[in-house]
Amino acid sequence: MDSSILRQPRQFAVHVLNGLSIGILVALIPGALLGELAKALLPYVSGAQHVLDATTLAMRLLPMVIGVAVAMQFKVTPIATTSIGLATVVGSGVATRADATFVFVGTGDVINAGLTAAVATAIVLLIGERFKTYTVLVMPTILIVGAGGIGVLTYPFVTRITTAIGHVISDFTALQPVLMGILIAVAFSVLIVSPLSTVGIATAISLSGVAAGAANLGVCAAGFGLAIAGWQANSRGTSIAHFLGSPKIQMANFIRNPLMILPVMCSAAILGALAGMLGVQGTPFSAGFGMSGLIGPINALHLMSGGWTLFNMTFVLGLFIVLPVILCLLFHLLFRRFRPWMSAEPYRLDFE
Repeated sequence: MDSSILRQPRQFAVHVLNGLSIGILVALIPGALLGELAKALLPYVSGAQHVLDATTLAMRLLPMVIGVAVAMQFKVTPIATTSIGLATVVGSGVATRADATFVFVGTGDVINAGLTAAVATAIVLLIGERFKTYTVLVMPTILIVGAGGIGVLTYPFVTRITTAIGHVISDFTALQPVLMGILIAVAFSVLIVSPLSTVGIATAISLSGVAAGAANLGVCAAGFGLAIAGWQANSRGTSIAHFLGSPKIQMANFIRNPLMILPVMCSAAILGALAGMLGVQGTPFSAGFGMSGLIGPINALHLMSGGWTLFNMTFVLGLFIVLPVILCLLFHLLFRRFRPWMSAEPYRLDFE
């Protein structure tokens, strides 16, 4: 364990953000890929319930995966790694006490999970090997009670950030539909690559109707746009994970270089305007997902007049897949031509 990294705050933060990205990718992608399919098959295939249960449980354990992924970035011992994971669960807010039991709801606050994992990792690096043979007794206790307790204390304050941003986005819904669509789509295209939870914000303010549809399209713009921008730098599987999984895997790169999101924001603005003009709709639950698990387009189809008609399916396919790809390609090429610094390198991901 090398404690010298604590004297390099930027590098320490990058490691934490990389761990966050990996944790989100591992815990959420199975549900994104199979969740809606399992729900559709549930009335006909009994085994679909197992798929649904397994992927939902994986989502609930996101804080644990984040903690472990962050710890692995620093190459700490197995005892420290698992202790950091447990501390992250305690501080994430994913579990609430109900009488003598705990209830796991949602995925917890991702920002606070990352903060707790960072504090726990810093403690591990500071302690080092001081406890020698007593490490197995002392390390888990210090991290779970100490770092986890710090997470519990910071949780109410950190969640206020999400609440405040939610209030701002809620104000957008009172605007004219096209302007509302533009602002919400652009906002969600940025939020989806930040540590903030788009789903948490959407559900907190009950984002629905055209506003939710615009949010979905903003997330689609981010998924396809970031996949296209980094296509030459990343593996095919990693690129596809941007839109079938979550664009949030670019979080560390985005925080290092916020300008990388500019082409995405341009695509999101046009898609959001179309959502306002065409009346594309969504639900509070679907608003933050975009193409992930096909939740955005499926909910848009459910809410369209006539439902699953050939015309509606073609319309949704064009709006959620074909048009975002075309727009993202267009803006990517434009920015690459007039802004040579917009290369594929800022979008590079390495999950090995």
